[in-house]
Amino acid sequence: MDIRTYRQLKIILLSDSQRYRMGGGKSLGRNLLIPGFRFTFFMRICSYLKYRKSILYMPFYMLLRHYKYKYGYEIHPSTDIAPGFYIGHFGGIVINQKATIGYNVNISQGVTIGSNNRGPKCGFPTIGNNVWIGPGAKIVGRITIGDNVAIAPNAVVINDVPANCCVGGIPAKIISDKGAGDEYIQNPIDITEYERRI
Repeated sequence: MDIRTYRQLKIILLSDSQRYRMGGGKSLGRNLLIPGFRFTFFMRICSYLKYRKSILYMPFYMLLRHYKYKYGYEIHPSTDIAPGFYIGHFGGIVINQKATIGYNVNISQGVTIGSNNRGPKCGFPTIGNNVWIGPGAKIVGRITIGDNVAIAPNAVVINDVPANCCVGGIPAKIISDKGAGDEYIQNPIDITEYERRI
């Protein structure tokens, strides 16, 4: 997402940091010790510097690339990812640059959010708010994942998913009418409050 002002950058970083309290982190500085937040931190800074056309963009982008290879996260800073983004573990996470990800989304290890290059669902996924994506899950093509959805580990999602449910299997089907909920999305940011402050 485009981060246009320093104030917006600060609010987004604090919003992302809030999600890591469940891991014992209490401050933005302490959360920088957590690989998922560290990567997100530099990804957000790169997004801001790129929008501002700053000469500092390239040094920060090279640092982000270092963490990309170190932790196994392939996420470009121009990807449209709303605040409250949480990466639970490191390793094997790939998100297409043209995907759209909502507020309070949890990404686990081994997740791919990718494109479909042919057919009626040619394009990129749109992920709603308060979504939990389990380890090894694959979300592919021009599909929409509704709000408050839980995607089971190793699910392959190739069709739209309605809000407030859990999907699993290959291809993924609805297996429960219970969505992500507070059990999976801990310490979520208040979306209304965030948008008011921005």
